[in-house]
Amino acid sequence: MDLISSSASLSTPRFRCFDPKNSYPETPNHRRYFPTPFSNSSPRGNSESTPDMGLSTITEPKIVTGDAGYVLEDVPHLSDYIPHLPTYPNPLQDNPSYSVVKQYFVNVDDTVAHKIVVQKNSPRGTHFRRAGPRQKVYFESDEVHACIVTCGGLCPGLNTVIREIVCGLYHMYGVHRVLGIEGGYKGFYARNTIPLTPKVVNDIHKRGGTILGTSRGGHDTSKIVDSIQDRGINQVYIIGGDGTQKGASVIFEEIRRRGLKVAVAGIPKTIDNDIPVIDKSFGFDTAVEEAQRAINAAHVEAESIENGIGVVKLMGRHSGFIAMYATLASRDVDCCLIPESPFYLEGASGLFEYIEKRLKENGHMVIVVAEGAGQENLSESTRNINQQDASGNKLLKDVGLWLAQKIKDHFSKRQKMTINLKYIDPTYMIRAVPSNASDNVYCTLLAHSAIHGAVAGYTGFTVGPVNGRHAYIPFHRVIEKQNKVVITDRMWARLLSSTNQPSFLNPKDVFADEEDEDTQTQPKDGENGERGDHG
Repeated sequence: MDLISSSASLSTPRFRCFDPKNSYPETPNHRRYFPTPFSNSSPRGNSESTPDMGLSTITEPKIVTGDAGYVLEDVPHLSDYIPHLPTYPNPLQDNPSYSVVKQYFVNVDDTVAHKIVVQKNSPRGTHFRRAGPRQKVYFESDEVHACIVTCGGLCPGLNTVIREIVCGLYHMYGVHRVLGIEGGYKGFYARNTIPLTPKVVNDIHKRGGTILGTSRGGHDTSKIVDSIQDRGINQVYIIGGDGTQKGASVIFEEIRRRGLKVAVAGIPKTIDNDIPVIDKSFGFDTAVEEAQRAINAAHVEAESIENGIGVVKLMGRHSGFIAMYATLASRDVDCCLIPESPFYLEGASGLFEYIEKRLKENGHMVIVVAEGAGQENLSESTRNINQQDASGNKLLKDVGLWLAQKIKDHFSKRQKMTINLKYIDPTYMIRAVPSNASDNVYCTLLAHSAIHGAVAGYTGFTVGPVNGRHAYIPFHRVIEKQNKVVITDRMWARLLSSTNQPSFLNPKDVFADEEDEDTQTQPKDGENGERGDHG
């Protein structure tokens, strides 16, 4: 990654990435900020282009460096590509609700450290710009025309975020024009919009789902930005997971390319908690809490009958956080299976052997399995292994049904032990509930942080807590990889200690290690031989 500035000052980083030749002529709703457009350019992107996400050149990362290895991964600002923008006093300083606040605004140089565990002589490391209200803003209240869109799957807290964006804009910054885009990204050009006011959104946080509706796919960058431009929208709030944030990044790039004064703010949403950098995703606490109901039901069913087995499938396509935390919270689970830790059924220290052992000891057991676990075991008989949904996610085989049937088949062959298995799949119940108290507070902070950033002229960012402090994070950092359970971390060791389950090390790996002890790299105690960051 190239360093764009070697200055330690954060207030005036040397960064310009905009080419005036790529500017678009003005429209009735957006005036042109650069006088020299391409002579052969049209006021629109190529509407005949395919609806992929590759229309615009990606902005170079905005890096500021300082002493002792300090690195700020800053987010874009409207002034980076639109010179001489006027600024205005932040209306919060005259807001009666904030009159008792000792310090209205965050310091211009405040940043949040990505890593807080350091050694005495280690560099200060990577930082992100701290979220919060600024003394100067780049939008007047009457000028703002905002929109909100929700994309991807459902998640507890979506309506709370929508409510708090609308109410925050209205009560903190006097913004009265907010549109809700219906049906995800395609709603920009194929669906109606909903005018949103504090009265309209007053009680929506008490409901699950999203009042705006949602969808997967439907991302056509040119059509989306055309709609933003035609409607005169100048603040775009996009709520969704890593795929949605990737789409938001491309929307920002196209807006930047056209030279529009439009702030694009992302709010990361994923029930699987697989967004990197941020501490956790909103709705995750609610999902773990709701998963307890299914686990408790499975436990009651299992312990009420001889050799009872309760199998619960929870969400988690590629990351097993819900399954892991629900297991740790429950303490009634005997085995937790997640995508990051492969398992096998037959043979010594396999799942079947462990089930038989637990049934002999306790007379019952509970198994929690994440939806993405064990997919390698199903691949041979799965015809849709390479199929994808509209968001590009690989379609997964139902591991819960497969596992339940495998267990039944195994013990039906062993006539000396009869089992009674109950399978519970609460997948869509968990994500369809309203958010709990903890997530409601979290959603409020996310919404307000996004508002403060957009009004202050920041754009092309997503917001979230980093080590307990909310920060503005460049899009590329939250879409470059997925956050996964590190099975060489102490949290997974705590789970193994809680359940007393085997590590399910593959016998082939064990044999290979015995043959070549000198090159053995496989950790013990359930770490499955993978390297990871220690927590």
